[in-house]
Amino acid sequence: MIEFKLPSLGADMDEGTLLEWKVGVGDTVKKGQVVAIVDTSKAAVDVESWQEGTVHQLIAEIGQKMPVGTVMALLLQAGETAPAEVGAGATAKPMPKAAPAMAAAVSAAATAAAPVAASRRMISPAARKHAEEKGVDLDRIAGTGPHGAVTLEDVENAAAAKPPAAAAPAAKPADRAPDRTADMRKTIAAAMSRSKREIPHYYVAEDIPLAKALAWLQSTNAQRSMAERLLPAVLLLKAVAVALKRYPELNGYFRDGGFVPIAAIHLGVAISLRQGGLIAPALLDADGKPLTQLMQGLTDLVKRTRAGSLRSSEMNEATITVTNLGDQGSQSVFGVITPPQVALVGFGRVAERPWAEDGGLKVLPVVTASLSADHRVSDGHRGALFLRELNDLLQRPEELDR
Repeated sequence: MIEFKLPSLGADMDEGTLLEWKVGVGDTVKKGQVVAIVDTSKAAVDVESWQEGTVHQLIAEIGQKMPVGTVMALLLQAGETAPAEVGAGATAKPMPKAAPAMAAAVSAAATAAAPVAASRRMISPAARKHAEEKGVDLDRIAGTGPHGAVTLEDVENAAAAKPPAAAAPAAKPADRAPDRTADMRKTIAAAMSRSKREIPHYYVAEDIPLAKALAWLQSTNAQRSMAERLLPAVLLLKAVAVALKRYPELNGYFRDGGFVPIAAIHLGVAISLRQGGLIAPALLDADGKPLTQLMQGLTDLVKRTRAGSLRSSEMNEATITVTNLGDQGSQSVFGVITPPQVALVGFGRVAERPWAEDGGLKVLPVVTASLSADHRVSDGHRGALFLRELNDLLQRPEELDR
């Protein structure tokens, strides 16, 4: 029997809330298939299964908050038959398919729902947010969505039917939707506090002239359609990924008292959210992708991050993080390492600066690249060489498009 557990979807995640099952009892699950949607403090994430099997039991209930590592479901391996008895209450409880009947019964029997049941009702994040904005009491709404879920339309109908100034007393503090921004700040604070407490950071930086890189980009973009054009950020990401091949001590995790290098290079890209906070999902296998593919991947990743549609593999497999504050106008950034990673690369804005070269003075576009790294794994000497490698690669931009 395979135990499908709630994975850690980032170093700053301790628990998650099940929003939706994407499979039912008896369904066949393949590797990489999305089986559930889980709400972290930062986003709703599509959780994939990395094992194959047949769903025997869905243990976690929709709306249930659980710590990382909780067994959410049981899967039968290929050729395995269901045990006659798995234990009290373990008989396949086809929750998703039984839920509608239960929800209908509950809503028909009591609009004034029981307090205990209300805590586990299925309510979409959009509906919950809209209800808060409109001052609608979710406990007074009978859901019409799948499995009795309260939908955005249910909330809109309730808001439209609500007497202007009557009923709907102000929600009690305990009934209000959780403050996601505050929750996100707490989880970020916890992760970064842990990082600064446990990881002995060192920092190095280098100014990199980008005249050749930007000229090459301008030339290659002139031959592309508008939709296929490359941004400087993609060139920087690819250069980081390629440079890491020569400095593997910067790519991996520090776990159980030692460094674990990772052969694959998955760049965690720091993406700010419109409501505040940031997430650093991974561009998987960034070193082996040509620039066009990397550009498409970055565009897709940013779009899905802000739409709240990330996959669990993108949330927990980053081997190093890259952050770029150039758009915000910062000349440089010295970031905090995301544990258990061991390094972070930062880029500031690209700006024209005076540049001394060959006994003369020029004005060139320059970016400051920085490295924050774990002194338990590498040292400033290697860190400086890594930045020099990054510099060298960006002077030969055409070689990065492979």
